[in-house]
Amino acid sequence: MAESKSAPSLDEVRARIDALDSELLRLVGERSALARDVASAKAASGQTGFGLRPARETQVLRGLLARRGAAKPDLVVRLWRELMADSLSLQGPFQVAVWGGRDPARALELARMRFGAAPPIRTVAKPEEALAAARAQGGVAVLALAPDSAWWGRLLAEPKLKIFTALPCLAAWGPLTALAAAEVPVEPTGDDRTFWVTDAPAPAASVVESLGRDGVAATLLQETGGLKLFVLAGFYQGDDPRLARAPGTLSGVIGAAPAPLDV
Repeated sequence: MAESKSAPSLDEVRARIDALDSELLRLVGERSALARDVASAKAASGQTGFGLRPARETQVLRGLLARRGAAKPDLVVRLWRELMADSLSLQGPFQVAVWGGRDPARALELARMRFGAAPPIRTVAKPEEALAAARAQGGVAVLALAPDSAWWGRLLAEPKLKIFTALPCLAAWGPLTALAAAEVPVEPTGDDRTFWVTDAPAPAASVVESLGRDGVAATLLQETGGLKLFVLAGFYQGDDPRLARAPGTLSGVIGAAPAPLDV
């Protein structure tokens, strides 16, 4: 009869953890060196502009989560968000402005969870200040969804400034509380939510029904000051004919974000 293998001792486990920590640190250092090489290569080739690519980050994170083993999703997301933000900060200007509405502390927490410790993050008193900061090179605005502010309606007049992420990015971290906007490419990731604004005077339920007849699944996110903000299931372009037929005189897509990574 074969002898059963004895469990490792506490000292053996700790020694293995120490060895893994050393290897992790070496790999993080190697990754940081490669990030610097990327920044140097971009500068040498004349590439300018903000290097943030939300769709690419999402695809990387989904791949990591699919093979995470015993690691919890929130650990994987926090670790790689930090690594990605650090790499991005090496490529040029990168800063975040946060308008927190009625809960500034929560908005600031979500901004740090999404963008890590690398970029400077400051709070502002008005949503207009956050949006102005996002127009600068490397600028990101994080804005709370507040019942007394339709700041998102301003994006109808901002052809370059787009919503690109919804916070938090994990359903386990709580309900949708804030959105982030920047002048970055917004591309489909395979599982997305589009943000669409309309001034349709009809009740939200009627707008949802109208969109549904055209095959568009919509959920009202907020209604303020005569404007309605809907979340559409899927990725929609601004010139989609189904949205052109939807109710409202002043309407449009203001961006899109990946669905929560743990759904």
